[in-house]
Amino acid sequence: MRILITDCASLTSGGDLSLEPLKKYGEITECGNISRTELLKEVADKDIVLCNKTVIDSEVINAAPNLKYIGVFATGYNNIDITLAKQRGIAVCNAGSYSTNAVAQQVIAYILLHYTNIPRYNEFVKEGGWKRSPVFSPLVFPTDEVAGKTLGIIGYGNIGKAVEKAAEGLNMNVLVYTRTVRENGVTRFTDFDTLLKNSDIITLHCPLNKQSENMMNEEAFSKCKKGAFFINTSRGGTVDETALLNALKSGRLSGAAIDVLKEEPMSEDCVLADAPNIIITPHTAWAPLSTRRRLLSITCENIDSFLNGKSKNRIV
Repeated sequence: MRILITDCASLTSGGDLSLEPLKKYGEITECGNISRTELLKEVADKDIVLCNKTVIDSEVINAAPNLKYIGVFATGYNNIDITLAKQRGIAVCNAGSYSTNAVAQQVIAYILLHYTNIPRYNEFVKEGGWKRSPVFSPLVFPTDEVAGKTLGIIGYGNIGKAVEKAAEGLNMNVLVYTRTVRENGVTRFTDFDTLLKNSDIITLHCPLNKQSENMMNEEAFSKCKKGAFFINTSRGGTVDETALLNALKSGRLSGAAIDVLKEEPMSEDCVLADAPNIIITPHTAWAPLSTRRRLLSITCENIDSFLNGKSKNRIV
């Protein structure tokens, strides 16, 4: 089997994760950050393509007559032309819920950073502010408890459920909006507008599709509770970035924390680059080392199942 790995650079940092386990499946071609031209050339004789964020569209699939399997080093697969893959009989598998704990912990970290103001207090001390202070506890930045605050979760897959569980452990109230309500007698499901109106914190955990694209737009942000804190660790396309900027500038939102953008890596003209009161991380919520090890393990299990005529984490 000839195997192409298209974006190794997104899987390993300085070689901290070995891709050696994949070599048992055949001849491996590893590409750090492959260009479009290189991709179309390299895919021509490959049986398997493994990718993270590389776009595998109709042009790429049609350039690969031997392609039998596409493995996604991720949960989301909107970068794959699923329709054509199905028509061609090409198996597409994702990594299921490999990053649930990692993304959930990042969401909670964002919330705690926002309400404790730890980074600002740390900088204050490093700049000598505490040495100059006439009091032993200089309360120069506002802080608040998260207990009793209402967290609105949009999307109720594995990550949304993990965030709910963690929030309840901090004595937060939780509201959930999802298009696929499954009553469990415990979770408080509500409609989109009610969630926006009543949530102190709003966090997105939905896939990117026609229904969710730009769901957080000017109208949605205008309905948010005054001073709400907004989080997005799902997909950049779910948010109108100009609308988010305006909500931050106007004070409708007290702050935001995002791990995803419409264009990644961040473009030179990204409107959020200099936005006030925002934390931006470079799509790394999914990527702790232990999480990436799990991702590689699941990818190998998926390939094993495919080669044995079985199906695991198969999308088509």
